[in-house]
Amino acid sequence: MYCIIVQTQLKPGKREAFLRAMLPNAEASVREEPGCYVFDVLEDQDNPDLFHLYEIYASKEALAEHKTTEHYKASRAVVTELIAEQNVIKADVLAANHASKR
Repeated sequence: MYCIIVQTQLKPGKREAFLRAMLPNAEASVREEPGCYVFDVLEDQDNPDLFHLYEIYASKEALAEHKTTEHYKASRAVVTELIAEQNVIKADVLAANHASKR
């Protein structure tokens, strides 16, 4: 499995617009893409304009396929202008120990 952790620093005051675009993208990614296992949207506790996207895919190819979907393209069309800075960590998943306890 393949993981990316995307750290996204937004421009001031862009939090709500970012979430309106990103949350549906994250939900659709897991629901509609067989190769997308996890797409969590995390908000930094100390900085309301800093988000971390935690995404696990079956492979690098599944991530590439994700970037061709309509929900990804729609989200990027909105969020690109909201971002002040973005960094990506790329990693191989050695163990995924997730259990939903909602």
